[in-house]
Amino acid sequence: MDFRTHVFIPPSDLQIDHSSRVMLFGSCFSENIGNLLLENEFDADVNPFGILYNPMSIIAAIRRLWLSERFDEGELTFRNGLYHSFLHHGAFSGPTSEISIRNILDRFVPAADSIRKTDVLLITFGTSYVYRFRESGQIVGNCHKFPSETFTRTRLSVEESSSAWIPLIAEFRETNPDVRFIFTVSPIRHWKDGAHENQLSKAVLHLAIEQISEAYPGNVRYFPAYEILMDELRDYRFYAEDMLHPSSVATQYIWDRFRETFFSHETEKIIAEWQTVYRALSHRPLNPETKEHTAFLTQTLGKLREFSQKYPQVDCEKEIQHINRLVSNDQST
Repeated sequence: MDFRTHVFIPPSDLQIDHSSRVMLFGSCFSENIGNLLLENEFDADVNPFGILYNPMSIIAAIRRLWLSERFDEGELTFRNGLYHSFLHHGAFSGPTSEISIRNILDRFVPAADSIRKTDVLLITFGTSYVYRFRESGQIVGNCHKFPSETFTRTRLSVEESSSAWIPLIAEFRETNPDVRFIFTVSPIRHWKDGAHENQLSKAVLHLAIEQISEAYPGNVRYFPAYEILMDELRDYRFYAEDMLHPSSVATQYIWDRFRETFFSHETEKIIAEWQTVYRALSHRPLNPETKEHTAFLTQTLGKLREFSQKYPQVDCEKEIQHINRLVSNDQST
């Protein structure tokens, strides 16, 4: 007898491999999956604006990249000793406007350069509640701890959440007809909204994605991350201490289901071989100055080069250069 429900996900016709160019936008699920893609040497750009939660802020970020509309200091706001962008996570804020703009452009420029060549965009909606800056009416991606009276809070309708995405996907298709979008709904509950309000918010997101999928069935896919945590992992042991975020075990399980859906046998083989090299790269020695450690680094460098030659579609140049520098430093001391 099976004592749990199982979310059935058929293998997708959309395949992601190490030659795919992937960009991820949205809330924590995109961040989690994106970091695992990077760990396994995929060509991925993860949240170039930082974590964003609502559909309108996510599309605003993508459109800025698509149009290469750079940010300038006039778009920043100042509070609590820092300059902020309302379309960016607090990690991009800085003590001067110059530092904040530099933080923003360091991620913006390469992302704007690559977005038109991207094969797959993975989008995670977190909430349909939005905050509008009263002075301008702008929907903000992050409130940066401004007083609540600075904003008006509303819930997007299904049509508002979907209508802006349909013409955007059309623009992408004009440049790259084969571009694919994977939409997900974050399984993380926004408890501050209230239990019922959170359910309404998630329902709006699900229905909006359904409308987007119906408009472009050839280019849009849905991955049921929300359903996996809510229905398949229906137990608080799969949550972090706050009882809202998925635990590391749950994240790993959802990642495994993602792999089953979008990765081929060949891609899984590459991941398995890469993990052996990755564990060596992640090793932190107690005594890095020893000859034994130098020999270990040399052996790891050999494994990296062998892997790179076997799988030229996987870019290991950054890791090779890093180990090369470590070996050179050890030999010079």
